[in-house]
Amino acid sequence: MPLRFGDNVSTAETDYGTVLLDERAGAYWELNPTATLVVRTLLDGGEESDAAGALVREFDIDQAQAMQDVETLVQELRNSGLAS
Repeated sequence: MPLRFGDNVSTAETDYGTVLLDERAGAYWELNPTATLVVRTLLDGGEESDAAGALVREFDIDQAQAMQDVETLVQELRNSGLAS
């Protein structure tokens, strides 16, 4: 399932990753460069496996660990109400 941020979420890329603003709660979230790569891949229509592949290529990590990291990030974004 594609990742989509809610209408109440603003994003801004920085030198250190991406900042998310939950306008409903007035809370900021900061994504590091690794999470930014995952989110960008998913928002561009990629699947979780594509995001994991991007992590493996960019950061030279194990495929299983990359997939687990992607799944954890997506679950946290959805549980927080930032994404669907």
